[in-house]
Amino acid sequence: MDFRFKKLFSLLIMLTMVAGFVFTPTVAVLAEEENITTITIVHTNDTHSRVNEGVGFAKISAKVKELKEANLNVLLLDAGDTFHGQTFATISKGESIVKVMNAVGYDVMTPGNHDFNYGQDRLLELAGLAQFPIISANVVKADGTTLLEPYVIKEVGGLKIGIFGLSTPETAYKTKPTNVEGLTFADPVETAQQMVQELKEKEVDAIIALVHLGIDKESTDTSYLVRDNVEGIDLIIDGHSHSTLDSIDNEGKATKIVSTGEYNNNLGIVNLTFENGELKSVEPTVLTSEAASEIEADSEISELIASIDEENKAITSVVVGKTDVELDGVREHVRAGETNLSNLITDAMLALSGADMAITNGGGIRASIDVGDITMEEVITVLPFGNYVIVKEYTGAQILAALEHGTASYPELAGSFAQVAGATFTLDLNQEPGKRVTDVKINGEPLDLEKTYKVATNDFMAVGGDGYEMLKEGKLVVELSALDEILIEYIQGLESIPTEVRPRMTVIEKNVQEEKIPQTYTIKSGDVLWKIAAQFGLKWEELAKFNHLKNPHLIFPGQKLVIPAN
Repeated sequence: MDFRFKKLFSLLIMLTMVAGFVFTPTVAVLAEEENITTITIVHTNDTHSRVNEGVGFAKISAKVKELKEANLNVLLLDAGDTFHGQTFATISKGESIVKVMNAVGYDVMTPGNHDFNYGQDRLLELAGLAQFPIISANVVKADGTTLLEPYVIKEVGGLKIGIFGLSTPETAYKTKPTNVEGLTFADPVETAQQMVQELKEKEVDAIIALVHLGIDKESTDTSYLVRDNVEGIDLIIDGHSHSTLDSIDNEGKATKIVSTGEYNNNLGIVNLTFENGELKSVEPTVLTSEAASEIEADSEISELIASIDEENKAITSVVVGKTDVELDGVREHVRAGETNLSNLITDAMLALSGADMAITNGGGIRASIDVGDITMEEVITVLPFGNYVIVKEYTGAQILAALEHGTASYPELAGSFAQVAGATFTLDLNQEPGKRVTDVKINGEPLDLEKTYKVATNDFMAVGGDGYEMLKEGKLVVELSALDEILIEYIQGLESIPTEVRPRMTVIEKNVQEEKIPQTYTIKSGDVLWKIAAQFGLKWEELAKFNHLKNPHLIFPGQKLVIPAN
């Protein structure tokens, strides 16, 4: 019995060992099949060099560090319009922003139209200073090569993430044309198709389009157009239209578009979840500036920003004037009407140029000036683009065309809205666009379409910027100082700042047809139908038909008739 028991026991042990060899690999395979990886994409756009506003770069840095403590698979991306916009950036022509982004730890950026404001050569210099790639696949040089690297492949969590960049073709006229001279902006859809094909050949696990295109209805090349015409993109991180995530139509779309609005008001966070290397879900959220108020700022970044500010103070703290009221540069105001600040700027252009009239674009005015001392920093913030004032000769016909173009969108917002001095005109909203500007006067005299006038404008508009194609042809008279310097000089020469808006444009609003309401008439003794009808300019047959009278000759005192509106 003992011998048989030992044999049985040995057999059981052998079977257990065989089962282990057979089934253990299967268990390993099952574990492998359940391999889940999450990659977190943190993103910004249209910060316009606001380093402290909104969430702020110091808290962005802190949030990224917090996310990396929980999951090392984090990428920090920026969708452009980053190097320009505030004094903090313009004094160093963007280098200060690169220093901050390097310290925060950005991984990739694509340039927006305003990132070309210092010129393409400076953009390349900034790209050389950046410790992260600045990419764009559709900015093409004359020799057919791209100005920047078209894409990068980031290896994160054992996965390959392909990221390609696109810049808005509107850059050709939304920065000074000389900044992009010799460059073309290839079709975003065609370029995206090429990028997807190339990245798939590189066997990437996911494709992200980092774009500065926007979703504005007036834009031709939008991120919607790319999403709806290009297969294979897993996520589009967008900029340009200052759109927030909740304003983007992603419903029912396989490819999600995300954007954070503007000025660091929100921080975008997207979780990409992979199962066994296959992307299964894309989940976008935003961290609002309100929610970020509880985050402790990264002291290293705060100190870096403070040190740059301190270096700038020697220039920016100089007081150039004083104002008793706020000078209004609110975006919604200067792009659809005149303000005391827009008046002040065009008056400065007119006074210091000696021209017959001045014209500038409302979109070039970027901020207001508070009550009290006016510092150089405030002026630079209002006029951050470094544009200079030039005087050219234009015919009255060209001036009229410019005014028509500059008011074509009114009352809707437009960066091209015409702010003028030395000229007055009437805008008749009852007429069709292109024929709405009338009664134009230069220095109080009616505009002569054949006469040549000297016009002060900014160098951006003078070469066709913001769609002012009619201003490209004028003869150059003189080039003057930068617009911010012109404004400072003008303010310093004033005894006091004009506080009220002094309109140059008179608007004739659209005629609204009054809705005519039918009247009620009570029949009196002695009334006959034809006399009643005559009182209201009607025929008795009309009145009878309108009131469904079976016998129009039979009416009674006290009976009510409805009088149709004429």
